[in-house]
Amino acid sequence: MSRATPLTPASPALLLIAHGSRDPRHAATVAALTARVRRRAPGLPVAVGYLDFDTPSVGTALRSLHAAGARQVVAVPLLLTRAFHAKTDIPGVLAEESASLPGLTVRQADVLGPHPALTVALERRLRAAGVAPGDAPFTGVVLAAAGSSDPEASAVIAAIAREWRRTTGWCAVRPAFASASAPRTADAVRDLRAAGARRVAVAPYVLAPGRLPDRIATGAREAGADILAPVLGPAPEVARVVLERYRATTPAHDLAASAA
Repeated sequence: MSRATPLTPASPALLLIAHGSRDPRHAATVAALTARVRRRAPGLPVAVGYLDFDTPSVGTALRSLHAAGARQVVAVPLLLTRAFHAKTDIPGVLAEESASLPGLTVRQADVLGPHPALTVALERRLRAAGVAPGDAPFTGVVLAAAGSSDPEASAVIAAIAREWRRTTGWCAVRPAFASASAPRTADAVRDLRAAGARRVAVAPYVLAPGRLPDRIATGAREAGADILAPVLGPAPEVARVVLERYRATTPAHDLAASAA
């Protein structure tokens, strides 16, 4: 998984689009993920733009790539579900900003999730937090997402929870949300206890620290969860998915044949 992505000189630049946060840990995590992506794809121009709070903005990042000679850009949203930001905010800002940059073509890639590699990353985070390989049959897991008012996004989290339970052998997996949707993390922890789980672990399905991940952690502690895993952060699996989304949105002739 550590091999670099071969690129041709005509390969489009990569723009990572992050939400942004007042919490400085968010930008630090995005920077660490960006560095990992660059290591996996040496020679690929990579920039980061934020929708809010942090700098540079998406427009500033696009202008920087354009000034450096990029004429094609693939924008990969650092989002785990398709909700308002992916469906409305990002297409809108990309269209508005690219209109003033002559000769620039911008394609928006799909969001990162769902993807089997992200489930692998969740499991690795749980193991690092103290869940042993043999613990699955008596461990209930709360898959805790940020939450969205978009029913499609909530349905995706529920589907990931069902599939994770089916393929991994946890005694149960319950979706939970830090905002907009129910149940909350604390309610899901209590539900698993009531259902007979001997241990309860909370796996935050979020990329970077911030207000909503802190809300997940607070709910886990209040309800007495045994294990709280860290956020996905700059996990190698996340960087792999970023580049998969990039390649899937890039014309085949712009990339070398072999994959990362």
